[in-house]
Amino acid sequence: MKVYLGKKSLEARRVFCIGRNYADHIKELSDQVPEKPVIFMKPETSLVPEGVEVSFPTHGKDFHYETELVLLIGREGKPASVKKALDYVAGVSLGFDLTMRDVQRYLLPKGLPWELCKAFDQSAPVGKFLEKEKIKDLNKIEFFGKVNGKVVQHGNSSQMINSFETLVFEISQAWKLLPGDLIYTGTPSGIGPVTRGDQITAESSEIGVFSWKII
Repeated sequence: MKVYLGKKSLEARRVFCIGRNYADHIKELSDQVPEKPVIFMKPETSLVPEGVEVSFPTHGKDFHYETELVLLIGREGKPASVKKALDYVAGVSLGFDLTMRDVQRYLLPKGLPWELCKAFDQSAPVGKFLEKEKIKDLNKIEFFGKVNGKVVQHGNSSQMINSFETLVFEISQAWKLLPGDLIYTGTPSGIGPVTRGDQITAESSEIGVFSWKII
């Protein structure tokens, strides 16, 4: 799938996701604050551009939204330090890490992999990207998640446990960064279920407004 950065487009590569990166979300799930970023991945088939409907999964019943800021990598390589990591980021957007919560509740206590609850088809809607340079302060991006027009999540990049540069650097220690890589940076509190017919919206006054319908 192509992702759009202003008037340019890149072919999406890998989809990296970060778990437990907001303290209030950790608290609502009764989890522990991790010592290092929790990194998992989704396939390219998880991506859904704006305007494409999202089908309710058939392998579970408790389908949850998680609104997130998403980074787009624009350069190949490995940053030499955390301070250099943002040089590899081309743009920022919003998206959803859609999750089968009932499947996750089954997998986690058994220590089983997350793919069934996190990495299924159409589990990562993503909007168009805004060039990094057009954002006033990357550490103070306010965003909202809405269901059927009602605000259900309110986050700010200032609330993240691990900053953008830390996340990019930590990922680069195991994987060489490639243009088109995406990084979903974690969700604030307020997660909840959606069902067929619902409209989910990710919104930021700086980045834009992106919506998807669940069918």
